[in-house]
Amino acid sequence: MAITAQMVKELREKTGAGMMDCKKALTETNGDMEKAIDWLREKGIAKAAKKADRIAAEGTTFIEVEGNNAVIVEVNSETDFVAKNDDFKALVKELATHLLKNKPATLEEALQQKMENGATVEEHINAAIAKIGEKLTLRRFEIIEKSDNAAFGAYLHMGGRIGVLTLLEGTTDETIAKDVAMHIAALSPKYVSRDQVSQAELDREREVLKQQALNEGKPANIVEKMVEGRLNKFYEDICLLEQTFVKNPDVKVRQFVEANGATVKSFVRYEVGEGIEKRQDNFAEEVMSQVRKQ
Repeated sequence: MAITAQMVKELREKTGAGMMDCKKALTETNGDMEKAIDWLREKGIAKAAKKADRIAAEGTTFIEVEGNNAVIVEVNSETDFVAKNDDFKALVKELATHLLKNKPATLEEALQQKMENGATVEEHINAAIAKIGEKLTLRRFEIIEKSDNAAFGAYLHMGGRIGVLTLLEGTTDETIAKDVAMHIAALSPKYVSRDQVSQAELDREREVLKQQALNEGKPANIVEKMVEGRLNKFYEDICLLEQTFVKNPDVKVRQFVEANGATVKSFVRYEVGEGIEKRQDNFAEEVMSQVRKQ
């Protein structure tokens, strides 16, 4: 039976599932609308789609390391309770293992890849949604490769609330790399070193500091010197190598790393839910809205 656009549209409206999923469901059931709905429900897709407007800002980060390859992922849930669920933890582990093995370039590519059970990553997540009962999202991931003369530092803070993956070259000592990862978890630098700060960001900060000094009534002839001094503090706030090492306040991170014959090549720091606008429920208003409806 030919599957028409109108049939796909109708099934989408009834289930909230995606267009391609609806088309596949109709194809698999020879155009039978009710069987197609059941097919989507069995796959967990219809149930998952109904949760699509919920906000998943909890969850966990996770790091998987295998030889010279490592992946850091963030998988979100709606509640912290589910983030501690064994089924959720198993899903996160399965996703990390898949990503490390198949190395997709983008999130979109990852979601369409087939897992060992024959389902796509997206379908696998939808099945977990149907089982767990919350919206779950593979939000982001990064895959890093290293040479034999390098070390990964993997650190999960508060059970995965913050995850940091560092790459140090010149050493194979993972404890050194992990110490740097722990520092990054605590102080959250944006860059490894000064040369990674863009000229535009530097110019913007310099102008802000200049206006601050002028507003303080400082003479124009010393404003520039003040700005340069305050820029050093700016670098300390955002550049890893400029920061005072949390495990030894007597040295900078740069000194700690160099003393161990290493250099920091890169780092990735994920904090669960950062940048996601979390819904703030007002319980009183919610109750009143229900009362008004009665």
